[in-house]
Amino acid sequence: MIVVKIGGSLLHRTKELVKAITDYSNESGNKVLIVPGGSVFAYTVRRVNASQEASHWMAVLAMEQYGYYLGDGNEVKLIDNLNTEYGVSILLPYTLMKKKDELPHTWDVTSDTIAAWVAHQSKARFIKVTDVDGVYLNGILQKELDASELAGIETCVDKELPRFLMKNRMNCEIINGNCPGRLINALRGNVVGTLIKG
Repeated sequence: MIVVKIGGSLLHRTKELVKAITDYSNESGNKVLIVPGGSVFAYTVRRVNASQEASHWMAVLAMEQYGYYLGDGNEVKLIDNLNTEYGVSILLPYTLMKKKDELPHTWDVTSDTIAAWVAHQSKARFIKVTDVDGVYLNGILQKELDASELAGIETCVDKELPRFLMKNRMNCEIINGNCPGRLINALRGNVVGTLIKG
């Protein structure tokens, strides 16, 4: 099983990314669970400036909206639990997160950490697909680094993710979804991006 988080910054490429994932699953027989980012829907939540508690759940619901967008026009199943019977499915996370409310309710926890939590629960490999090549430190792309090196640094992952990876001894692979072929290569194990080791 592979958990693939598709970032909201890739709104314009969703059809091609979901197709690449579906093609990979059909070819390999491996199951892939897609976790949506928050995209423009989460930006709206940030703008309305509700309480931290309300904002948390509103942002999770924003992920659901992006999930429906990701599933629009294809045969991929939308699910609200981790019982994946299908080759490729898209998680609508609100019901699951309400039932197993284990993450802090803060803007330090975004869809990145939620997707990592899903991967941990599923004992799955975790790939984050975004609009940059990976993590840059001092202007240099890092091919591999320890999660501990990201403490307190602004990067393309949320602030909670490095702590979550270390706590659960898991990894995160970051790839650029704007580069054709990079996602399919990553699914096959050839990652061009950053490996964050927890």
